[in-house]
Amino acid sequence: MGMKGKIALGAVVGVAVIAVVSTNSGSGTSDGGSDSGSGTGKGSSASAPHGSGGSKAAATEKKAAFAGDGDFRVGSDIKPGTYRTTGNSDGMCYWERARDAKGEMDSIIANDNVSGTSYVTVKATDRLFKSHGCKDWEAVDAKAKGTPAPRMKGDGGMFRVGADIKPGTYRSTGNGDGTCYWERAKDAGHTLGSIIANNNVTGTAVVTISSSDGYFKTTGCQDWKKTG
Repeated sequence: MGMKGKIALGAVVGVAVIAVVSTNSGSGTSDGGSDSGSGTGKGSSASAPHGSGGSKAAATEKKAAFAGDGDFRVGSDIKPGTYRTTGNSDGMCYWERARDAKGEMDSIIANDNVSGTSYVTVKATDRLFKSHGCKDWEAVDAKAKGTPAPRMKGDGGMFRVGADIKPGTYRSTGNGDGTCYWERAKDAGHTLGSIIANNNVTGTAVVTISSSDGYFKTTGCQDWKKTG
């Protein structure tokens, strides 16, 4: 799968997530990157984003921009922008934004292991985008509108606020052993500067997602339901 030995820097412990990303992201506080895209419509329960309607335009939007396996040069193989992959299972999807092709730890700008959906903004200053074991990536239209849902899958990955899920207060119950991780993010850059707040949870989690948040990330949690 190309995943063996790949460990995402932004993983596991809430406060440690921020510290580890900061160490390896260089200018982590300034490289979050503004999105060039947003998610498309959701059903009553957010799991994997999908296009609305079934129109020709929606079908065109969902056409793969590039494959889920490979190393892609930014500017020649793929364009800068925001991309989305959906339907990933077992955390075997690994992606990486890299500042060069040396393959060293210092080369990594941001990375992650994905279950469910991930959005990533690739900047013009990135050198490579690496993807292994993922479903194909599609470009996301910044002006696309969705039908945001009042609930989401606890292991669904990333959700675009206002397009995939509604802003508000959400609750997840029955989480065990601190394996539930949530994150409020201002953008899809996945650097230290992207994180608004995050935590690992045992038991019940309650989080208020603001309308000004860009994304909400959830892994290893029980399903979330909007309560206010």
